Amino acid sequence: MNSEKDIEKNIPAHVGIIMDGNRRWGRERNLPTYEGHLKGYEKIKKVSGWFFSRGVKVLSLFAFSTENWNRSLEEVNYLMKLLKTAIDEESVEAQKKGHKILISGRIDELPGDLPDSCYDIMNKTKAGSRGTLNICLNYGGRVEIIDAVKKIIKNNVELAQIHDGMIRKYLYAPDLPDPDVIVRTSGEQRLSGFLLWQAAYAELIFLKKYWPDFEESDVETIIEEYSSRKRRFGGN
Repeated sequence: MNSEKDIEKNIPAHVGIIMDGNRRWGRERNLPTYEGHLKGYEKIKKVSGWFFSRGVKVLSLFAFSTENWNRSLEEVNYLMKLLKTAIDEESVEAQKKGHKILISGRIDELPGDLPDSCYDIMNKTKAGSRGTLNICLNYGGRVEIIDAVKKIIKNNVELAQIHDGMIRKYLYAPDLPDPDVIVRTSGEQRLSGFLLWQAAYAELIFLKKYWPDFEESDVETIIEEYSSRKRRFGGN
């Protein structure tokens, strides 16, 4: 049963997380880069349950950006294999838990059979109703808007039909609500292209800890901080 304090909290419906700091976490411990990514993956497996159990409906995670291809070939190959493992494992777990999985980004440009795994997990979990996990993979906010514009032009949409709702229809996950709050770990204070269109009125929270150090207590901190803010959306 929820306490009176819990009932009074303003729970965000949609939380976005820029999971930053895996590599620095490893370097500061004199560990290989992949150890930081592996530790970060272990947190990904837990974090959706932490948020959904507290009433959050949607969790968007920035897993791999379109700019991350500029990293070393060795690191990119490792990340692709790790993402493939994560998606295959999460497919089974998500179905057990009733979670819906979405993959947002240029899926078809991913290597090997990773695109097939992405479409497969979305299909198998589409009936999930106990929380939506939106994994932003090969994703960039500007790229998403560019892709939306291309689709609009391809569909010969008339000038008079262009409005906020129309553009939203052509985004990667048009049915998701805008994020109420976006969190970035590692101490960096920028969006780095994450959900640029959707984040227009999102509250921003920057945590100084690296993503591998993220704990369940941080979920409470985020909700408390969000609940303490007054969102005006341009009004008084």
